[in-house]
Amino acid sequence: METTRAEGHRGAGLMLALATAGFAVNFWAWALLSPLAARFATALHLSSFQQALLVAVPVVVGSVGRIPVGALTDKYGGRIMFPLVSLVTIIPVLYLGLFGHDSLTGLLIGGFFLGIGGTTFAIGVPYVNAWFPPERRGTAVGLFGAGMGGTAISALTTVRLVDAGSLATPFVITAIVLAVYAVVSYLVMRDAPNRPVPTAPLASRLAATLKLRITWQASALYAVAFGGYVAFSVYLPSYLKTAYGLTQADAANRMAGFVLLAVVMRPVGGWLSDKVAPARVLAVALSVVIAGALVQAFTPPLAPLGTIAFLAMAAALGAGSGATFALVATLAPANQVGSVTGVVGAAGGLGGFVPPLVMGVIYGQFANYALGLVLLAVVALAALLLDVFSVSRSRVAAV
Repeated sequence: METTRAEGHRGAGLMLALATAGFAVNFWAWALLSPLAARFATALHLSSFQQALLVAVPVVVGSVGRIPVGALTDKYGGRIMFPLVSLVTIIPVLYLGLFGHDSLTGLLIGGFFLGIGGTTFAIGVPYVNAWFPPERRGTAVGLFGAGMGGTAISALTTVRLVDAGSLATPFVITAIVLAVYAVVSYLVMRDAPNRPVPTAPLASRLAATLKLRITWQASALYAVAFGGYVAFSVYLPSYLKTAYGLTQADAANRMAGFVLLAVVMRPVGGWLSDKVAPARVLAVALSVVIAGALVQAFTPPLAPLGTIAFLAMAAALGAGSGATFALVATLAPANQVGSVTGVVGAAGGLGGFVPPLVMGVIYGQFANYALGLVLLAVVALAALLLDVFSVSRSRVAAV
């Protein structure tokens, strides 16, 4: 009995590792355009709006695409969906690297289909969830979520690879890695034994998902937690450069530290959710975000108070993101985890693009970021009230 259980743990650990690798590799591909946006803007004489659109298209498609992909994962399982999405993502990666980078139209077409890589989050959560017992799902899903660090791989390597080779180099390398992963995952991955498989049609399953209270609760919480992480990772360099006069390189390095801490804290948030209720972890995380945003609204000196405020928010947003999906694993029906994950993941991805736009408009009107940060605190307070008075009283789903 003990031997069988140990083998089961090792098998689940291997499946978690493969899922996390797939998430990271596809997110690496998903983020290929962002580091090169400034080069494309110069070469193609793009306006600031066109440059923003170029970066936004893959993210929006990847976020919205999680809804059908999550539902398909409930039906067909991660063993089919991980290699399938990885193979499909190779097509826009090679197109952009070899043919589609000479015009804005080509970049937007390639970027649209590149967004498919961003849907892998909705594959991994139900896949990992099915492999682990309820008391370990928070930690497992949190570890899987650390695969979002694949965007950091792109940020750190894309420009260097272009400088060392050609514009096609990072795209070709990424395509090769995707192909290798697709083959390995198809040969090695397997779905969890006794995985619940829904029998209803896709449309009716999505409709049923939208009727679940946890879908909307988790979507609102994730829009704040992960949306806040995305917003800061996009806008923080501009904020630091404008508010504190930092160089672009210094601001980018500080943003990298923010992202790294958030990524590390995501599995910590999942692990803590296994020890205490996910709603409690979220309550603490959101309280830290409120405090950090209010402190930063006064634009304190960057050393040490401003740095402490931003790092505290990074840790809280990462932990809160991990806790949100520990909550999904606890409250969503077992055969609808993928569908719920798709909707919640879409909310988080889309939630990251509203704050930078608001911050830009506010700064343009008032030449100050204070109101934008106060609004962040207000939104986090609304999420905290939702968590305390609604989510924490929800009943655990049958597993």
